[in-house]
Amino acid sequence: MTDQLQSVDRLLARRAAIADLGDALRQLIEHATATEAPDEELIRAAELVRQAAAPLGERVRERSQPAAADDLLGGVRMYNPVIGAGSAIAPPVHIEAAGGVATGTCTLGLAYEGPPTYAHGGVSAMLLDQMLGHAVTTSGNPGMTVRLDTSYRKPVPLLTPLRLTAEVSQVDGRRVTATGAIATAEAPDEPLVTATGLFVALRAEQAQRLFGSVIRSSSRT
Repeated sequence: MTDQLQSVDRLLARRAAIADLGDALRQLIEHATATEAPDEELIRAAELVRQAAAPLGERVRERSQPAAADDLLGGVRMYNPVIGAGSAIAPPVHIEAAGGVATGTCTLGLAYEGPPTYAHGGVSAMLLDQMLGHAVTTSGNPGMTVRLDTSYRKPVPLLTPLRLTAEVSQVDGRRVTATGAIATAEAPDEPLVTATGLFVALRAEQAQRLFGSVIRSSSRT
């Protein structure tokens, strides 16, 4: 029992360290995209970043090797580009989901800029794909995205608290349809971007073909 508790403590400590590094990296990216510092400061910063990055690159995982801090079955993905606390490119979005319904909140910084002062359209699609996936998974019908139809009604403002929603609308065997929207937290009933996604549950042989190496690698850790 003591060994099990120590193992849990080590896992939690690693996740905390990953999240701390993720926070620092997101701050770095945000400052780097907003800075008007002089050239010599940029050159100095680039060298410092390279120095910090070098030791991290000495031990890296392979494509088929899950991150040691992840829990694939438990839904913990530390480096997910939307919700991962350790991801330098995740906003991150904070999501609550149950019974086929998901709600999320985030604020997009200047690193996500497309049109001046607004988010890149691809970022909106990525956020909604993640939201729809959470809704589908908690409906008890997990699957992979096979189609995502996105409608852009108004641009999504940067540096503005956002509210994201998603809900399963239809289940037809292995095929599940969900709808979602992005709005500002100030006007949650006025959607800026909406999406409809089609998800399909994998057959056992499909899951094995796509993820077999990852599952085997995870079982050895």
